[in-house]
Amino acid sequence: MGGWAIAVHGGAGVDPNLPLHRQEEAKQVLARCLNLGISALRSSLPAVDVVELVVRELESDPVFNSGRGSALTEKGTVEMEASIMDGKGRRCGAVSGVTTVKNPVSLARLVMDKSPHSYLAFSGAEDFARLHGVEVVDNEYFITEDNKGMLKLAKEANTIMFDYRVPTVLLDTCGASVENPLQMNGLPISVYAPETVGCVVVDGRGRCAAATSTGGLMNKMCGRIGDSPLIGAGTYACGLCGVSCTGEGEAIIRGTLARDVAAVMEYKGLGLQAAVDFVVKERLDEGQAGMIAVSQNGEVACGFNTNGMFRGFATEDGFIEVGIW
Repeated sequence: MGGWAIAVHGGAGVDPNLPLHRQEEAKQVLARCLNLGISALRSSLPAVDVVELVVRELESDPVFNSGRGSALTEKGTVEMEASIMDGKGRRCGAVSGVTTVKNPVSLARLVMDKSPHSYLAFSGAEDFARLHGVEVVDNEYFITEDNKGMLKLAKEANTIMFDYRVPTVLLDTCGASVENPLQMNGLPISVYAPETVGCVVVDGRGRCAAATSTGGLMNKMCGRIGDSPLIGAGTYACGLCGVSCTGEGEAIIRGTLARDVAAVMEYKGLGLQAAVDFVVKERLDEGQAGMIAVSQNGEVACGFNTNGMFRGFATEDGFIEVGIW
């Protein structure tokens, strides 16, 4: 074993004109969360505890699209989803359609630890949260003024927006009249820059874990479920590795992206970075996405076919990096 390692992400697909102060704000959040995970790993917390801890912190900061600051549905509400997986025994938990739970990733952890199921959604997930005394808040807690403005713009453009922080001066170039628009499930969309959050960890004992959380798409249909809560698509962990994905959810689902990293490592004998590169190149078709991964040997890797991905890495041997492009 090569010691512990951790990676975090705040989404793949970054507006190339994102103001510098927002880039710095995002990197500061990633660095803070990365350091939180490093401290936990140095204290010998298990990998599954660390990924939950880090994603909770990301959910509590409105900079990224999870928890507080989540993207809004077509009705102006928030519906969140999250998943967590412990590579030891491939235990997992996931939730969707959560509207009042302050930290969806911790509810997903409870589904894994305290229920006979792997996945709860909507009213069932909310009832389960209350049964176990999970902290709940009004839906308004998750809604920011920035996101209200972006929802208004999305409705005016009659489109789903993947990024809720694209500067308004760019919106004229993001409408239906754009040549060669990006597509999702064969339908044109106007903006591509999702900001889902995730964390993957291998601890000092070689145990891998992964967690992913999101508010989904701006102006999405109520009831839409993306890749983030789907084990094998947005999140996966096993004895070999832990993976968290971000990007065009429908493409990630079709490619079962997270699981495929583990599969090509196991069946093709690829190393971690080679496996990530293979999956990003060969499994996304026309989709756009990114991922972070760790291996049982203490390696970290990332891959994306977008113009950038908010990310940070650290390993026990002292390597640390936070980047966007």
